[in-house]
Amino acid sequence: MADSKKTNTSKGQENKDGKQTGKPKFNAYWIYGAVAVAILGFQFIFSGSGREEITWQRLEREMIKNHDVEKIIVVNKEKAEIYIKPDKLSSSRYSDVDSHGFGGLPTTGAHYSYTIPSVEVFNANLEKAQEKYNYNESEMISVKYESRKNILGDLLGWILPLALLVGVWLFIFRRMSGGAGAGGPGNIFNIGKSKAQLFDKESHVKTDFSDVAGMEEAKMEIRELVDFLKNPKKYTDLGGKIPKGALLIGLPGTGKTLLAKAVAGEANVPFFSISGSDFVEMFVGVGASRVRDLFKQAKEKAPCIVFIDEIDAVGRARGRNPSFGGNDERENTLNQLLTEMDGFGTNVGVIILAATNRADVLDRALLRAGRFDRQIHVELPDMNERGEIYKVHLKPLKLSTNLDVDFLAKQTPGFSGADIANVCNEAALIAARNNKKQVDKQDFHDAIDRIIGGLERKSKLISPQEKKTIAYHEAGHATVSWLLEHASPLLKVTIIPRGKALGAAWYLPEERQITTTEQLLDEMASALGGRASEEVMFGKISTGALNDLEKITKQAYAMVSYFGMSEKIGNVSFYDSSGQSEYAFNKPYSEKTAELIDEEVKRLVDDSYSRAKEILRKNKKGLAHLAELLLEKEVIFSGDLEKIFGKKRGDITNDAQAVLLRNDSKHSSSDAKKSSGKKPSSKPAEKRSPKKEISGK
Repeated sequence: MADSKKTNTSKGQENKDGKQTGKPKFNAYWIYGAVAVAILGFQFIFSGSGREEITWQRLEREMIKNHDVEKIIVVNKEKAEIYIKPDKLSSSRYSDVDSHGFGGLPTTGAHYSYTIPSVEVFNANLEKAQEKYNYNESEMISVKYESRKNILGDLLGWILPLALLVGVWLFIFRRMSGGAGAGGPGNIFNIGKSKAQLFDKESHVKTDFSDVAGMEEAKMEIRELVDFLKNPKKYTDLGGKIPKGALLIGLPGTGKTLLAKAVAGEANVPFFSISGSDFVEMFVGVGASRVRDLFKQAKEKAPCIVFIDEIDAVGRARGRNPSFGGNDERENTLNQLLTEMDGFGTNVGVIILAATNRADVLDRALLRAGRFDRQIHVELPDMNERGEIYKVHLKPLKLSTNLDVDFLAKQTPGFSGADIANVCNEAALIAARNNKKQVDKQDFHDAIDRIIGGLERKSKLISPQEKKTIAYHEAGHATVSWLLEHASPLLKVTIIPRGKALGAAWYLPEERQITTTEQLLDEMASALGGRASEEVMFGKISTGALNDLEKITKQAYAMVSYFGMSEKIGNVSFYDSSGQSEYAFNKPYSEKTAELIDEEVKRLVDDSYSRAKEILRKNKKGLAHLAELLLEKEVIFSGDLEKIFGKKRGDITNDAQAVLLRNDSKHSSSDAKKSSGKKPSSKPAEKRSPKKEISGK
């Protein structure tokens, strides 16, 4: 667990107000360094290591010849320490002798030193030199022999290697601990310690509920959990018990982790944050050990909140692991988690928050009451909530005055909070790329197209014949969807390549919670309108309907085997919402029923295809007109279809949606003007996935 206080004081000490004083923090290693420097200095100053080493020639020709040597001391039969007479030191011959030592004190040691080859040779040479220069009895040089022990040197001789080994040992273990101290959580001896990050008063999170737009029901329940910890007496006085845990369930990008961050910012209690994958380690027993350590720390900090993100990493249902046999470390971790959350031990004042987008694979024991008492579903935002989310992410942007937030919210049904944040960021990047001073409505149009359909590929080479096929394909989608009562309203059609698609039809589906059989059948016929148009107009089909066929096949199988929308199959559903048969090897129905399902699916698809061809044959003239207009402009809008076919069949109950369609046609007309005038390319296109759609739930 990271200690934020240690991190803050590493650069300098703090005063009472918590501000940096600029003074370095005291460290015990400074004392060790000072002692080492003092020992080395003492050794250098007082051991005489500063005297100059001379040769025999200088000793004989300068010192013995001039009768300047007072005495010689032979140390350990290795070194000869030479002392010059005090009255001779002033001579220029001895200018290299410093008569004052450390601190201005007079030098008391030898003036020179000479390494002797052996005692016998040194004595013989000294006698010869004295005879040569006529030394009498009184002038003979005094020679003494001493045996000395260098206690300090011997001591350092065995202390320094030991200190070096200890230093290397500490360095290796610091590296193994990932930069942490000797007792840090990353140390090899503490590998079973929890990796949870603690947020408390000293490391407060700045995110609060004002930064979380929408999700009012989820925020209300989360606020109540925080209130449990702040005012527990309010609830316990009535005999109630504080919930032990809450599980946040929702699609990716809906704001589960952001909601947990807001809890950390709102609650004035310690907040532990950890990912489910942090419990998983290659060593056996580490995950369970980390769970124990996490709850131990939480109990010490109680009341507190523990947040486990992506809990499905360790909470997957037991007994369904595809790696058959052997000891499963993940299951051991889950067992320990279950025991800690609701075992013989008490976790008073500890609330567990967890988040996942795979609730169907979690173990049933983890979801029962008493562990996760509350399951909070974080759904995709509706139109009003999308508007609130846009307002949060638009704050840092420099926007033009004519930008309507409600318009953006209506144009992005099915977008999560993360998608909306991406739209705002992409719009700013597009505006900067075009050297604009402000982000306007057209930038958001381009950003939405960029996110859903991919990057516009202006350099894609398409032959004129292929471009004509694409135009009639997209015109077929637009015509069928416009003339069918329950099909989603068309927003625009384009044959400009984006991503992997060479053309796309953009719809604005109604935000509804349930869908009828008629609506599903109309959507299937609309999806098959592209292929039907190719067959009606050219008498042949292409590979461009791959995306459409994949979509309607899945939809038809869902209608028959999930929603019970087939008279022959009846009101039977083979859908398993619990996910408990994830690794089952058999189907939940017989071979005869499987054949019947296949027959019903084929019948639904064939009927929808026949409906689409019939509509296009009756409106062949309008289809051709629309395709030629698409070839000319490359981008057409709902207003263009209204001019050709009249108003769309069926009432659009949402008046705001109708206004949106009209406004979008007006404001986006510049797109078509900019796109028109491109020369058709000659290079053949690859496999095409033509239909993209802003899908709802």
